[in-house]
Amino acid sequence: MIRLEFHGAAQTVTGSKYLVRSGQDALLIDCGMFQGLKELRLRNWEHPDFDVADLKHIILTHAHTDHTAYLPRLHKLGFRGVVYCSAATAKLTEIILLDAAHLQEEDARYLNKKGMTKHKPAQPLFDVSDAKAVIKLLRPVSINQEHRISPHFAYTFRPVGHILGACSIRLVVRDGGTSRSIYFSGDVGRNDSALLPDPSGPIDSDY
Repeated sequence: MIRLEFHGAAQTVTGSKYLVRSGQDALLIDCGMFQGLKELRLRNWEHPDFDVADLKHIILTHAHTDHTAYLPRLHKLGFRGVVYCSAATAKLTEIILLDAAHLQEEDARYLNKKGMTKHKPAQPLFDVSDAKAVIKLLRPVSINQEHRISPHFAYTFRPVGHILGACSIRLVVRDGGTSRSIYFSGDVGRNDSALLPDPSGPIDSDY
């Protein structure tokens, strides 16, 4: 059975995480941190509603925090798979994750110094060591080319502007004799940017 689950960016635009299941295989599209209102930020501390240790693949549309910055937390919870992305996304994600980890550590130190926390002591959601560990799992791949990563999953990146390296994803999911394609747009940029390519149109897909 092919199943699509929404674990973020549903009823809000932040915390993007889409889990696709086929048989015993599972793949995550994006791994974003919730931002904004406190009720959203608190969701970053909740354990995901899926088995992190069984997750083998993550594919990133682009490097922004609401699409990538939960990666160190996921590694801290046991993720040891591979994170696929464009080459530019890999470079930007490294910068963003290290910066996010530094801010998490600084916030915890400040709360402990001021005694402004009910937790004794306040802990960061993740730290620099968590960020460095998951950065090692990033695997840059080419765009406009299909990549098969398991008997159940194959994907193709298509450039969509927005920021450097941003891509949409056409995911082909197989389960037994059934094959379906799902197109994830990511965040789409505009035409005629001085620095970024025009967004590519979507490839025909079932969903």
